[in-house]
Amino acid sequence: MTDFFLNYGLFLAKTGTIVAAIVLVFIVILSSKRQGESKDTFEIKKLNKKYEDIAMLMNTSMLPKGGLKKYLKEKKDKLKSIKKDKKDEGQRKRIYVLNFHGDIRASAVASLREEITAILMVASANDEVFMRLESGGGVVHGYGLAASQLMRLREKNIPLTVSVDKVAASGGYMMACVGNRIIAAPFSIVGSIGVIAQVPNFYKVLKKHDVDFEQFTAGEFKRTVTMFGENTEEAKRKFREEIEDIHVLFKDFIVQHRPDIDIAKVSTGESWPGTRALEQKLVDELKTSDDYLLENSQHADIYEVSYTSKKSLIEKIGFQFQSVIDKWQYG
Repeated sequence: MTDFFLNYGLFLAKTGTIVAAIVLVFIVILSSKRQGESKDTFEIKKLNKKYEDIAMLMNTSMLPKGGLKKYLKEKKDKLKSIKKDKKDEGQRKRIYVLNFHGDIRASAVASLREEITAILMVASANDEVFMRLESGGGVVHGYGLAASQLMRLREKNIPLTVSVDKVAASGGYMMACVGNRIIAAPFSIVGSIGVIAQVPNFYKVLKKHDVDFEQFTAGEFKRTVTMFGENTEEAKRKFREEIEDIHVLFKDFIVQHRPDIDIAKVSTGESWPGTRALEQKLVDELKTSDDYLLENSQHADIYEVSYTSKKSLIEKIGFQFQSVIDKWQYG
């Protein structure tokens, strides 16, 4: 009986391996066929229509017959007025809405750079870019590039408003401070102007099991701290100096864009709720993105711009693997 179960188990293992191999081959073939397809997609949504449709639905459902007739007449007159304004003044103000949901790697910057490039091709100084930002920060180079993308708007004199509904901390606030104006929800989390780096070290474990780790470098500080070798006091000191220097650059960047901030007071690495962030002059107004867009929909055309790039299966696997590594190093 034991032999039967053993052989049956081996049979299942072999079958499972074959099925997995077939599925893998199928996925690779399918992925290869899609290589020739377009991976890039721009989507433009006019949010005014969304608000108008919601208002129409609510009024149609709630207003009495006479009230509905009056509402429809007012709506018709308003549309005529908008058309007249466009004819007389050329074009109403446009607000371009961007959404940035940041992770540790700031991977959304790949889409952000395309979205901003597209906006710069059509926007004028009379328009506005409105960014809904949500990020707890991450790698310096990723968020530095994201902030630089927003600087492109400032350099073209296109007003930038940044909205924080949930969190803009560390690298997220580095991006936010580029805005001409920052609005935040009362209980959003803002700040964390500091730098952190974490590196696990397995030297003692390897030494205990008599495992040698060899590392060869050219240049005194090519590698400071390491995961597998012994970290010397000199290496740790140099690493701390590098982190402190990044912190100095971070603070200088914020002062450049928000000179009224008491940088010594807010650059301790602390975070504040939106109400306290307003007191610290980290933000300019307490308001949600929903309220801001709804208010401006009365006198501006609002377009939500999004760019997506479809990733192949291999790219997705590589992205997940890199995310795990980033969490070890920077988490």
